[in-house]
Amino acid sequence: MADLKERLLPLKPASATNLRDSSYRASAVGRLPFQGVDVLGLKKRGQGLRSWIRVDAANGDSQIIEVDKFTIMRRCDLPARDLRLLDPLFVYPSTILGREKAIVVNLEQIRCIITADEVLLLNSLDSYVLQYVVELQRRLMAAGGGEVWRSEGGELKTSPDYLPFEFRALEVALEAACTFLDTQAAELEIEAYPLLDELTSKISTLNLERVRRLKSRLVALTRRVQKVRDEIEQLMDDDGDMAEMYLTEKKSRMDSLFDGAEQSVMTGYRSNDGQQSISAPVSPVSSPPDSRKLEKAFSIARSRHDGMSSSGSATESIEELEMLLEAYFVVIDSTLNKLTSLKEYIDDTEDFINIQLDNVRNQLIQFELLLTTATFVVAIFGVVAGIFGMNFMIPLFDSPKAFTWVLVITGVAGAIIFSSFLWFFRYKRLMPL
Repeated sequence: MADLKERLLPLKPASATNLRDSSYRASAVGRLPFQGVDVLGLKKRGQGLRSWIRVDAANGDSQIIEVDKFTIMRRCDLPARDLRLLDPLFVYPSTILGREKAIVVNLEQIRCIITADEVLLLNSLDSYVLQYVVELQRRLMAAGGGEVWRSEGGELKTSPDYLPFEFRALEVALEAACTFLDTQAAELEIEAYPLLDELTSKISTLNLERVRRLKSRLVALTRRVQKVRDEIEQLMDDDGDMAEMYLTEKKSRMDSLFDGAEQSVMTGYRSNDGQQSISAPVSPVSSPPDSRKLEKAFSIARSRHDGMSSSGSATESIEELEMLLEAYFVVIDSTLNKLTSLKEYIDDTEDFINIQLDNVRNQLIQFELLLTTATFVVAIFGVVAGIFGMNFMIPLFDSPKAFTWVLVITGVAGAIIFSSFLWFFRYKRLMPL
């Protein structure tokens, strides 16, 4: 019976040592097959061995294991496309997926698979990954068994603050992601405000380039924060997805169905033994083996469980998970508001700089207009000089005061023309005179 149950249920993860010793043995001749080829390297690349940190739900113990993706798929009952979300070679947006036996979490540096019994976390040297493991172990040891106890009637009682293991692990992942994003937003704020103030006081190419890089970082960080916020909001809006994430409850329901199936099969054995006639022979074809009967009962129990999980998801209590998600939704929304305020401040600074540049451009245009008017007035003197420079004789040339009168009359005429232009510019409001 134990062998059959292990065959029906998902397999336990295998360590790297067990995986390495199963293939590519030396042949009888003493040579490895495919001589000249790095067979061990090909095997490791083919199997896709990755290092995982496993945290046990019972006592919080952690260990590093190396398993391939097929073992993880069988262990957690996950499709291959869900495991691609955790691949560090690819960049996927933040995602939280609830499956039948696991929760796939991809939140910034935290990439893990949460089940009712354990957490499988991709091994990384990132400090936030190590902090996640330490914080999860601390909370598991702090919780202990004080939140679940057995009453006098034999029923299990839970405290109001009790959370299943999968929600504790999800809470630590959300907290780590929100803390990481909030820290980056705070660092960006500390760097941005002095730089923007410096840009408003001194517009230069260096400051503009620094603000451009700052805005690029801000846009990238805002996109990541927005994706985490949308993912949490999408989970909160879908009651079915939240009900799917109650792994401990579904596991206990499955165990109870398995126990009921075993009892029904054993009861059928006893009833058949009591009603069987001693004189009548039993045909080996008509009575199937015990293992086949038990396997059939397990398949019936599994189908009943699937039907109950699909029909009872709407009536399942999701208040605990909804409150948990709502708390971190407020945190990530606050971080998004910080980034939005910073973006608005950058936009205001850009508008202010554009206004300053427009003002300088207008001043240059006004100066150019005055300079053009003054050039026109000076050109009048050139016209008079050109006229009197012709080779002809008039009585005005014999007068000793003729040159003075020509200068005075030309200067008065130029001043009158220049004043007329200024009055016209003021009348048309072309310059603030």
